[in-house]
Amino acid sequence: MDETFAPPVEELVPLLAAFATAADEGHITRAAQRLGVPQSSLSRRLKAVERSVGVPLFQPLGRGIALTAAGRELFDRTRDLVGALDDAVTVVRSHADADSGLVRFGFPLTLGPVSIPSLLADFHGSAPRIRLHLVQAHGEALAEMIRDGRLDLAVMIPAPTDLPAITLGHQRIHLYVGRDHRLAGQGTAELCDLAAESFIANPPTYHLRHLLDTLCAAAGFTPKVVFEITEFDTLRALVARNLGIALLPEPETPHPDLHRIALSIPVQRSVGLVSGHHRPTPAVARLRDFVARHAYSTVAAASTGPST
Repeated sequence: MDETFAPPVEELVPLLAAFATAADEGHITRAAQRLGVPQSSLSRRLKAVERSVGVPLFQPLGRGIALTAAGRELFDRTRDLVGALDDAVTVVRSHADADSGLVRFGFPLTLGPVSIPSLLADFHGSAPRIRLHLVQAHGEALAEMIRDGRLDLAVMIPAPTDLPAITLGHQRIHLYVGRDHRLAGQGTAELCDLAAESFIANPPTYHLRHLLDTLCAAAGFTPKVVFEITEFDTLRALVARNLGIALLPEPETPHPDLHRIALSIPVQRSVGLVSGHHRPTPAVARLRDFVARHAYSTVAAASTGPST
């Protein structure tokens, strides 16, 4: 349904800033200086406000001015609106500025202690006025936040096929066991030899769990998952205590009680920088381009790890 404003409202909208400033200052000269306009111009705007409303809004008070009862009521009812409009314009302008604005950035649970903070620290050094809202979550949650507009960009492993993505690199998946596990002395392992082992894994909604189930099915068995957990540091701690084995990416910080075993058939996942289908703001485009340029020395290098 189409809505129209009453003529007085349409006339008042561009004049409310002058009214609010004069009411706040209680002095025509100071209000004009604050607005950066001649005193005569401000006086004309205030008269226009009074004509539009139809009642006096100001009265003389010594060398200054004071609000009438009607003026006080108008000020009380409109000052929050003027402030909100000022905030909205400030935000919109900042979003149009490649040197400022807000970027909502997500990254996966398998990255974070080293590569992402290093990358964002370098970006902040080059664009200190851009604010970053950070979210760390598993892949499907990040994808949903990109799709519904809650995130502007996200590093995902792998990138979903329905969203625009830039490939940053690849993440190698290895078998991890505790230092005292019977397989700890091996350099490589065949998946088909792991059918009797207990596994520690993510819940079924996680990509790594789907990968584990798929690989084991291809090797002819269903993995016996004895622990399901979302948090990767705890998952590695459980493996280190010989409570099971796990297929995992290289940790960004070394874990002294884990032994890495290469799979006989290399397994890797693509690392993608994902964005939505909407047009990015200049600040979002700036971070996207920065991550794409620097990925191979940060995200991709850290997530791939040395091959074995």
